[in-house]
Amino acid sequence: MSAVNQVIRQQLHSDVALVNQIAEYIISAGGKRIRPVLVLLVANAHGYAGKHHHELAAIVEFIHTATLLHDDVVDESSLRRGRETANALFGNAASVLVGDFLYSRAFQMMVSINSMRVMRILADATNVIAEGEVLQLLNMHDPDVTEDRYLQVIRSKTAKLFEAAAEIGALIAGASDEHINAAAEYGRCLGTAFQLIDDVLDYSGNAEDIGKNVGDDLREGKPTLPLIYLMKHGTDTEKELVRLCIEHGDESQFDAILAAITQSGALDYTTKQAVIASERAAAAIRSLPDSRYKEALLALSHFAVYRNH
Repeated sequence: MSAVNQVIRQQLHSDVALVNQIAEYIISAGGKRIRPVLVLLVANAHGYAGKHHHELAAIVEFIHTATLLHDDVVDESSLRRGRETANALFGNAASVLVGDFLYSRAFQMMVSINSMRVMRILADATNVIAEGEVLQLLNMHDPDVTEDRYLQVIRSKTAKLFEAAAEIGALIAGASDEHINAAAEYGRCLGTAFQLIDDVLDYSGNAEDIGKNVGDDLREGKPTLPLIYLMKHGTDTEKELVRLCIEHGDESQFDAILAAITQSGALDYTTKQAVIASERAAAAIRSLPDSRYKEALLALSHFAVYRNH
């Protein structure tokens, strides 16, 4: 990761001062860096001995960071990773444009890898993520979103980049198609588990741990799985409350919603779905030879569920 951070610093440079300022602000905020770590772990688990994994990890982080910049503008978020969002500090226009810079820089770097298959995976992933963002936008303030529709958003918006990161890690290591597909399955399931637990933490975590405002999903009118479950299994009064809160993005009823979600078992249900996804991720890489990298990947699938941030 030290080598990856060095690549990130080198590639962030721009002759435009504001680009440097905002990009540095976002990257220096830290975060778990799960996606670039995936590239490194999967490549090493397959015996990779080259250096392209550092560049690919940085590319994946740039794509992810670009999505965050755009996400925060769309969601009108004010807090991420425990700090003010870039759009809160620098404005929406600058955040969107620097997000574009990071996307385009990522594609410049992809070309230098000189692998058409890597480019195809990452280009496809970027396009699917954009589709996922639009799908989520269509779901906003819609209390009738089904679990299947919501899971489609997760697969596109979140799990796809996890999948691509793991897939290219195996690909550059010269793994067989079977192992490349297994790595992709691992990443897809891991990303699903991560997002589902994020949904849980938005109702059960605290702002200091999760680095954003608790209840943001409700304020933004996002029908995440806990709310979808409550809409299906709650009382008529609870269903009406959820409907109104989603339609109007009403966070003033957060305590009442949280009580209903907790009592209905919605958080337990969502956590159970995350556990299932996590177990599928672990099963996908069982055939890998034993190594500390495989152990780390298995530990990561466990961490995806049992965390508070």
